[in-house]
Amino acid sequence: MHGDGDYASAFQLDRETGHAKLISRGATGGKNGVHQAVDPSGKFMIVANYSSGSVAVLPLAPDGTLKDQHQLVMLPGEPGPHKTEQSISHPHDVVFDPSGRHVLVADKGLDRVFVFRFDPASGRLSASEPDSVKTRPGAGPRHLAFHPKLPIVWVLNELDSTTATYRWDGEHGVLAPIQVITTLPTDFTGYSTAAEIAVAPDGRFVYCSNRGHDSVTQYAVNPTDGLLTLIGWQPTQGRVPRFIGLDPSGRFLYAANEQGDTIVTFRVEAASGRLVPTGQVIKDASPVTIVFAGK
Repeated sequence: MHGDGDYASAFQLDRETGHAKLISRGATGGKNGVHQAVDPSGKFMIVANYSSGSVAVLPLAPDGTLKDQHQLVMLPGEPGPHKTEQSISHPHDVVFDPSGRHVLVADKGLDRVFVFRFDPASGRLSASEPDSVKTRPGAGPRHLAFHPKLPIVWVLNELDSTTATYRWDGEHGVLAPIQVITTLPTDFTGYSTAAEIAVAPDGRFVYCSNRGHDSVTQYAVNPTDGLLTLIGWQPTQGRVPRFIGLDPSGRFLYAANEQGDTIVTFRVEAASGRLVPTGQVIKDASPVTIVFAGK
């Protein structure tokens, strides 16, 4: 994705050298594509156009090249109460459910999480019934993640610094809220916004980053109902951790401090889920995202 651009790019990676070669670009039909997701068949990519309030579907050719979007869906609803961050629809995340038959879209501007049915044959989206679930006014849902086994979805709300737990009905594509919990200590009085959510591979722990408090919130997950219990907070040792991510093994968490210009490594304690600094700090200008390459 390209900031305020209206296209997405596809690159071919050389597995020996790691070098990337641009192979194609596809029009997204909107501005500032902030997140994308590829369907399980690898034939279509869904893009959230943050600045123009739309979701696009782009076909993917067998060789990985992108084609221009063949469907553009505008997101309906009333903007939230935040005068600057919620003036219009702002889809910030797109995630396929485990079956690949539904796509969830967190809309920061409208205080809604939209649910779409996805047709893998045509690569087209259609609204579920109901088409969305409302959050608290001013919550600003930013990112979401599924439990690896339970029918549970967690939504990280950027503007009010909360994590919401939803029960997921995969048959009908319906979300039902069951819990909202803060990402911040009660004695923190400064300004902070939530940024990224990461779920342990076994589903036992959830982690969320706070920009302002500059920390990672650590939660334990109830293995029966998916409800969260606070474990504590781990400072990220840098300013504005926009991204956090677990390595595929779940043994290490990396915090990308966008304004601290560092990537800091933490070890995950297997029993407690607590994060322990390893001492590894990588200097890097304004890191915002980390992607782990597959084999």
